[in-house]
Amino acid sequence: MLNRPTSGRKLAGILLGLAVAATPATAFASPYQPHAAPAATPYQENVRAVGLDDPAKKEIAMKIVSSAENSSLDWKAQYKYIEDIDDGRGYTAGIIGFCSGTGDMLDLVELYTDRKPGNVLAKYLPALRRVNGTDSHAGLDPNYTRDWATAANDSAFKTAQNDERDRVYFNPSVAQGKSDGVGVLGQFIYYDAIVMHGDGTDSTSFRNIRKRALTKAKPPAQGGSETTWLNAFLDARVWVMKQEEAHSDTSRVVTAQRVFLRNGNLNLTPPLNWKVYGDSFRIG
Repeated sequence: MLNRPTSGRKLAGILLGLAVAATPATAFASPYQPHAAPAATPYQENVRAVGLDDPAKKEIAMKIVSSAENSSLDWKAQYKYIEDIDDGRGYTAGIIGFCSGTGDMLDLVELYTDRKPGNVLAKYLPALRRVNGTDSHAGLDPNYTRDWATAANDSAFKTAQNDERDRVYFNPSVAQGKSDGVGVLGQFIYYDAIVMHGDGTDSTSFRNIRKRALTKAKPPAQGGSETTWLNAFLDARVWVMKQEEAHSDTSRVVTAQRVFLRNGNLNLTPPLNWKVYGDSFRIG
């Protein structure tokens, strides 16, 4: 992964140098229920026919995240990606950075094996269970990376990656965005935050970024302005990123998401131009 910083959500439990081991792996990969907006608070500003789950918008989302995670818009080339990026989470792999130390890689390989018993990765399940919550490669080396790349040629494994990405990261982001009354850009802002920070109980997780933003503004579903709310959310996220040295480069927010928001492009309508970590990208 060219230019990729230390994987964000894998470090969501590390705040100001706290040890990796202090954060349970389950805090990073567990899906959650959207925080419901008050039922009695109507809103008009953000009623839209299209959400981030529209296929064309979802494709844009995948490309923008890949620009930050992989320094490329070609997110589909990342199924085979795997390496240890020295973030204390073991191997990081696939289209969304599944990690051997945080539970989401284990969930992925279990799903793949349920659907296709005897696959090339199935034999690593005992080792993946043992190393979960650590940065260890015990029982995985020396052939796990090779076998991961082999599995990535299997359409069943690609589908499993897609499905786990959606279950753990994409669908919860869209659901929370719709509950908060934000449109396509807001749902994407939530998605990118969950990809990097996860939605665990630690202070740097998505839910706590949202709670911090709530002290400054209200989402549209609670009567607030969408632009004001998203600015408050991004302010809270930047603060969280700056607590961790690995996230000190906030360009995926400042020179990407802030640009879209400043331009009033709440629907993520192309053309889109942005920069991440100094690299320029465009979707025409």
